Amino acid sequence: MAATLPTRWSQLLRRAQTQDADPAPYAADLLARWAEPQRRYHTTDHLVAVLDRIDELAAHAADPDAVRLAAWFHDAVYRPDRSENEERSAALAERALPEAGVPAATTAEVVRLVRLTVTHDPADGDRNGEVLCDADLAVLAGSPAAYAAYAAAVREEYGFVPDELFRTGRADVLRQLLALPRLFRTPAGYERWERAARHNLDTELALLSGAGAWGGEAPPR
Repeated sequence: MAATLPTRWSQLLRRAQTQDADPAPYAADLLARWAEPQRRYHTTDHLVAVLDRIDELAAHAADPDAVRLAAWFHDAVYRPDRSENEERSAALAERALPEAGVPAATTAEVVRLVRLTVTHDPADGDRNGEVLCDADLAVLAGSPAAYAAYAAAVREEYGFVPDELFRTGRADVLRQLLALPRLFRTPAGYERWERAARHNLDTELALLSGAGAWGGEAPPR
């Protein structure tokens, strides 16, 4: 049986700590954040998926546990009506990790990685950034049914945005992603997910000309 999220957090924090602190309160706070009612896609299911993909790609990372810690924090602050979620999530990590006994160098790397999820465009040779970004974007390579569910969930999160504005904004995001030379930077991620993800993104762009994408739900942003 797969370990529960509190167990995964506890094992991870214990490996990262240089000073002892009880992992449980930090797990409780993070999981409460990931369970907030405004979330439909950015839930604990997304956290589990990202952690699982990091495990698959861990051999590529320079510091896999720093990447895992960044996954826990990367959407810990999430309000779809605000634009500074990544920065607030990074600030949360910057406060919480030293208190939890994580050394300064690891904390700084986690904070950097969380901020990198604004662009999902790591520099060449940034192996930790490549793993985190690939794991976060792996959802783009889902099956048509899985991608449709993802799209509908994110549209629900942005239910306050009128359809036309949402479609326009999403089209801009899709074009930015498709303009990247590679969506996935790790060798394994590129091999497994690049073709399917680009197909899904191209399909979204085609569907955005009408309102009927995925059963009437506009695509995610």
